[in-house]
Amino acid sequence: MTTNDHGTTAVGHAPEPTSRLDWAALAPDVFKAMVRLDAAAQQGVDPGLRELVRIRASQLNHCAFCLDMHTKDALAAGESVERIVQLSAWRESAHFYTERELAALELTEAVTVLTDGFVPDEVYERAAKHFEEAELAQLIAVITVINAWNRFGVTCRRVPGHHRPGRHK
Repeated sequence: MTTNDHGTTAVGHAPEPTSRLDWAALAPDVFKAMVRLDAAAQQGVDPGLRELVRIRASQLNHCAFCLDMHTKDALAAGESVERIVQLSAWRESAHFYTERELAALELTEAVTVLTDGFVPDEVYERAAKHFEEAELAQLIAVITVINAWNRFGVTCRRVPGHHRPGRHK
């Protein structure tokens, strides 16, 4: 707590954490390969849907760095605050999303969590009804790549709050 110029006590923000490791600088070939993989995975996936999927996976993985990045990117691309806020409760807020988006979000959760060690057939089949095979393959790639980025971000404790839309990871 600090005392301001008016003599009242104010509660300040917690100090900004520091990253554990700058993995991108220490493993630049891996970082560059991830950037190329990310670019390849995005091909043919609707940008709005891509950001919703990235945000939801990052929520599940508790990756604050990626949440900061993809929320800002989604907003910059015209996504509504309401739909972004509701993502953590998308099942209860299904009316904010299209059937196609719901299928993608369900697939994102199944691929990200893998609690049963596999993606359930009914989840995969629901997604397959809304996406052509090539689109579905790309969507699965986007989900897989954001999960990899999340693991780097969480493990190395990348610090959120500094992303500006239009810049790369």
